[in-house]
Amino acid sequence: MRIIFAGTPAVAVPALEALHASPLHDVVAVLTRADARSGRGRSLEASPVKKRAQELGIPVSTAKPVGDEFLAWLRETGAEGAAVVAYGEILRQETLDALDFGWINLHFSVLPSWRGAAPVQRAIIAGDEFTGASTFVIEADLDSGPVIGVTTQRIGPRMTAGELLEVLGESGSQLLVATFDAIADGKASPVRQSRDGVSYAAKLSVAQGEVPWTAPAQHIDRLIRGFTPDPGAWTSYEGVRLGIGPVEPTSPDEPALQGDDLAPGEMLVTKKAVFVGTGSAPVRLSDVQPQGKKFMPAADWARGARPSAGATLGTASGPQEQPELGEQ
Repeated sequence: MRIIFAGTPAVAVPALEALHASPLHDVVAVLTRADARSGRGRSLEASPVKKRAQELGIPVSTAKPVGDEFLAWLRETGAEGAAVVAYGEILRQETLDALDFGWINLHFSVLPSWRGAAPVQRAIIAGDEFTGASTFVIEADLDSGPVIGVTTQRIGPRMTAGELLEVLGESGSQLLVATFDAIADGKASPVRQSRDGVSYAAKLSVAQGEVPWTAPAQHIDRLIRGFTPDPGAWTSYEGVRLGIGPVEPTSPDEPALQGDDLAPGEMLVTKKAVFVGTGSAPVRLSDVQPQGKKFMPAADWARGARPSAGATLGTASGPQEQPELGEQ
């Protein structure tokens, strides 16, 4: 089948590579977002999908998927169907109707759970034990089209969103190829999504990444892993933002904590570790990122920052905007 691939971030690259390598399909063109400014120099940088497509010798377009000019380009490619993986653009009905086999999306959840922009992050924050990937026919409503294929994945107890996305990017790429194989063979059987179990995964904001130290340790752990690496979890120390990497909930018999009852946000610094109080048990910090610097071990940061006894992390009022932490 002649396929257009629409995608932008690094998580979409494995799917592009898998379709390109398939002997049954021909990726005739790639659609991706326009080059964006990045880094301290704010120079224009191509998307990961664009870079990989150019390496593979596939024509690339960064045109908006609207209007007569775009539809004419679409016809010129001779594409029969399109694969969409984290493209980041709204597809209008006239565009969806332009290809014989439609536009097939690879979404990183088991639909109808976690429709929307941040399904992996929201699954971790909510404490889900399993997630996965789904392929479905794109319709006008958000991630509501009939599902063709599904693969599942257990969420490891220490997995970050970045790690889970990497795993799903690989397994999802094989699901996407299998989906197009089935479509080409006339064996695909799209199934309408259930109206039960629908949940929405709104995009995470930077403000929502502020750590609520008054929450239970388990919830803080999930939130930080869900925000790692992007958009990043953070707190403040002496009024300055401090990035927070994944934390480790402590056990009741942690030797360094014997006799210490830490208030939420209160730090206990030892030679090798930094502990912080929460709404339940303290957590051990792993890496932190002082403003304008790279991540470093928390113990190294503490040796330089020299927090006094009883010093705390976070603002007095706490986070102003929080994502839902889940009930599990």
